[in-house]
Amino acid sequence: MKVKTILVSQPEPKIENSPYFDLQEKQKVKVDFRPFIHVEGVSSKDVRQQKVDLSKFSAIILTSRNSVDHFFRVADEMRFKVPDSMKYFCQSEAVAYYLQKYVVYRKRKIYVGKRTFEELMPLIKKYKDENFLLPTTDKVKPIIPENLDALGVNWKQATFYKTVISDLSDLSNVTYDILVFFSPSGIESLFHNFPDFKQNDTRIAVFGNTTVKAVKEKGLRVDISAPTPETPSMTMALQKYIDAVNKGK
Repeated sequence: MKVKTILVSQPEPKIENSPYFDLQEKQKVKVDFRPFIHVEGVSSKDVRQQKVDLSKFSAIILTSRNSVDHFFRVADEMRFKVPDSMKYFCQSEAVAYYLQKYVVYRKRKIYVGKRTFEELMPLIKKYKDENFLLPTTDKVKPIIPENLDALGVNWKQATFYKTVISDLSDLSNVTYDILVFFSPSGIESLFHNFPDFKQNDTRIAVFGNTTVKAVKEKGLRVDISAPTPETPSMTMALQKYIDAVNKGK
């Protein structure tokens, strides 16, 4: 069956040159964006109940833009002035760049990993004597605490924000040729909103092994997956699939 409509379970990209817009124009398909999950901040009172005293930490581990936003939000709510001496360990350049929203970059001690949490480990290891705070969501990949424990550093994890299922009730009578998912939480949201969901002719595109597993555990069929050596991005995987099924249009 040919592809005419795609629903991506994420917010619409803010950049004009997003590959999704190129895909839409090139393939003459309709691409809609709708977050199946969203993030909500945890109150400073709830953070305190986790026995977190921000003044006790000399270094912050930041894994995402959300962790940056919510660390500084909670610090503000607690009326805690983040000292200039604070060290920031950012998982990627994108996170470090985003940190500039809150601190004067050149005047701070900022250490940047390449992309994955594992690649940040050697930098953290160099500063084993610091007291690390890991502000996170309520759903943390197990590999993160495992790595920090293995290093033997002083660290504490605290929930500063939560991943919440979005209300998708307005989509109950809407169908798409392809649904695109990037996390098990997206699949959880699908079945929370539509417990009787049947795949039928809907194609499901997934990114990452954990998402593939979540789809299969629900008895659904994976039609498109990324990353692969041939299609390292979701848009490339969609492009290849649509090229194959829309021939002769």
